[in-house]
Amino acid sequence: MAKTCAKAKDFFRIIQRIYTIFANSTKKWHILKENIIGLTPKSVSATRWESRVDSVKAIRLQCADIREALLQVAETDNDIKTSSEAKGLANNELGEYEFIVAIVIWYEVLYDVNLVSKHLQAKDMLIDVAIEKVQGLITFFKGYRETGFVEALEMAKGIALEMDIGTTFRKRREIKTKRHFDENPDDTNVATQSTEESFRVHYFVRIVDQAISSLTTRFEQYQGYQKIFGFLFTSETLQSLDKKSLKTFCDNLEVALRKDGKSDIDASELYVELMFLQNFMPKENIGLVEILKFLKRHDCFPNASITYIVLLTIPVTVASAERSFPKLKLLKSYMRTTMTQQRLTDLATIALESEVLEKIDYEDIIEDFISRNTKRMMLFK
Repeated sequence: MAKTCAKAKDFFRIIQRIYTIFANSTKKWHILKENIIGLTPKSVSATRWESRVDSVKAIRLQCADIREALLQVAETDNDIKTSSEAKGLANNELGEYEFIVAIVIWYEVLYDVNLVSKHLQAKDMLIDVAIEKVQGLITFFKGYRETGFVEALEMAKGIALEMDIGTTFRKRREIKTKRHFDENPDDTNVATQSTEESFRVHYFVRIVDQAISSLTTRFEQYQGYQKIFGFLFTSETLQSLDKKSLKTFCDNLEVALRKDGKSDIDASELYVELMFLQNFMPKENIGLVEILKFLKRHDCFPNASITYIVLLTIPVTVASAERSFPKLKLLKSYMRTTMTQQRLTDLATIALESEVLEKIDYEDIIEDFISRNTKRMMLFK
């Protein structure tokens, strides 16, 4: 996992270097604009995830043109360091078949994830639709894991031929390791794999597996909501339940919505309301919003109305990472510019987890602080 993260950082570091070369001066940017007619390279933002899609897309779709612009910068720039870096990027990165394959793979992965992410961020996105989309994306990546590498190689070969570069992976130095007496001589060693197979196993598969793992974690979170609220997602699902199953779901829902000994709904009353709704609702299958509108029109299903309101206000996307930036803006003011990183981290944690902080007994903390030092014990005696 750590190696996958390191390789990802190396890849995006190269993408950022390509952008920086042209963005450093208007002259180099003008050279870039003369060679491309479409998208321009974008900076890889550390806080805006979508920027990674945009930065890779510009190079993926105009690889040959951007390489030519880099070569022109290398020939015309008066700064030796800039000229050398531009030439190195053109020949050692964009001139390598392996890097072209990596661009194709990353673009496919990022584009598909971003496509679903955009849908999930819609203000009218419902959790049942979100579950369906995330599950579909997981299924796609599982299929892509089996067939995607071959497709990526074919796409990369087309780009490489257009750029007049080789279409084989660079042969790496074979690493010889000492074989122990208990090892099977027939075991396949990493060093004996072909460079193409090694790239597939240690780069492509790890990237896709990481995507599947992250999506599966998100899907498991959604499944928790589905287990509690799933019987309410559509009128067809609700109408298909027998009395015993419906009563069980209502009891579980009351427990899930309970806090400090009180629940937003009464399971017995909800059960009666939903029993009536099974026969009272329209026969055609309708979704969450339509069911709530139906309940509001008739205004005689208080527990059911509360349940659907709670269900429709469950956040589909997770914004915990974004929360930290507004908090940091408040904490890291000009009055606190000399604050150490550890103190800033501690204050940010306190601000973000204020609910946990309110439950802490300060008397115990003070007593513990005093007891750790003899002088404090004498002072606060």
